[in-house]
Amino acid sequence: MSHRRNRPRAIAVAAPSPYAGPGHLVVLAALAVLALLLLSSLTKAHAGFFGGPAEVKAKAGTVTIPVADVSDGKAHFYTIKAGGKDVKFFVVKSRDGVIRTALDACDVCFQAKKGYKQDGDVMVCNNCGMRFNTARVMEVKGGCNPSPLPRNVDGKNVVIKESDLAAGAKFF
Repeated sequence: MSHRRNRPRAIAVAAPSPYAGPGHLVVLAALAVLALLLLSSLTKAHAGFFGGPAEVKAKAGTVTIPVADVSDGKAHFYTIKAGGKDVKFFVVKSRDGVIRTALDACDVCFQAKKGYKQDGDVMVCNNCGMRFNTARVMEVKGGCNPSPLPRNVDGKNVVIKESDLAAGAKFF
């Protein structure tokens, strides 16, 4: 037994982890924030993680949005003060090439004030989860369909009457 007492003993010493330390935590936190921002921009969930719909103003009784700004197939969300309320709407170019506009509300779920989000070629009600193909926006009315918003497209611009936006204030 004495030979065991004299024998050198190995002591395990843990090497410091290369992933430990405050610098790595900062990098991980930054990556998490970037991932959230990327996810938000990909889904275009109401104009991004930290922002809301873009605010627009009427000039001479109309709101004008350049076609070039909304021709990417993604829903673009806007808000305007009309009819005494913040009226929210979206503009999307559907797969069939038509630029479509609707209030960010429906006849059924408007009181929840949750609006829609885009998932590929469909708009999804943020309250009940119903899905609506973008090519049907402005075509189908009532129920949980996005409430159609009349518009004209003059080649370079999408033109929406302020009076049509004010008429939609009842949903907000």
